Amino acid sequence: MNNDINLTDKQLQIFKFIYQSIREDNLPPTNREIADHFNLSIGTIQDHIKALVKKGFLSITKNASRGISIVRERIFKVPVLGRVQAGMPILAVEDLEGYLDLDDMIFPEKDVFALRVKGDSMVGAGILEDDFILIKKQEFASIGNIIVALIGDEVTVKTLRKRNGTFFLDPANDAYCPILVDGAVSIVGKVIKVLRNYN
Repeated sequence: MNNDINLTDKQLQIFKFIYQSIREDNLPPTNREIADHFNLSIGTIQDHIKALVKKGFLSITKNASRGISIVRERIFKVPVLGRVQAGMPILAVEDLEGYLDLDDMIFPEKDVFALRVKGDSMVGAGILEDDFILIKKQEFASIGNIIVALIGDEVTVKTLRKRNGTFFLDPANDAYCPILVDGAVSIVGKVIKVLRNYN
C-alpha cells in the first residue's frame, strides 16, 4: 500500500472488499452490497467511499449502480530496500531501489517491505538468488520461521532453529554452516512471501 496516504482500518477493509469483488467477479459491488457485507448503513458506506475517492484510491462514475473503479497506480506497492544475503551475511544498508508492484498478487499489510535475495544458502527452502522476499517487520519469531536477521551491521535470511537450548540461524543448503544466535543478533522481520520473476 502506498504509505504516504493513510487509511482508517474500516476504509482499508472496504477498499479490500471492493478490490476482491472486482478481481473475483469482474464487477464492482453496489453500495448496498458493501453495506450488507459490513452491516453498516448505506450513508456510512457512502462517506467511506467519498474518503477513498478523496485519498485517490477509488474513482466513481456518476449515475451508475456499479460505478466504482480502482485507481490502480496508487495501490499495492511495497518498498524494495535493498538486497539480503542468502549465504554469508552482508553489510546492512537500507537502500531504496524502488517499489515492487503487487497489484495482481496480494493485499499488503502495514510494515511490509521487500528485499532481493543474493546467494544460494536458502535454495532448499525454495528461496533462490534474485527472488524477492516480503518481510513483515517484527522483533520476534517462532522456531521454524524464516527470518531476516541483523548480525552487527550485516543482514541475512535464514530459518530460526533451536538445538540443545541454543538458537541458530539455519541455512537450507548443506554448503553453509548454521550461525549461532547470540547477543549480536536481532530479528528484523519474518518472511511472509517469496516472489519470483520467471521472465
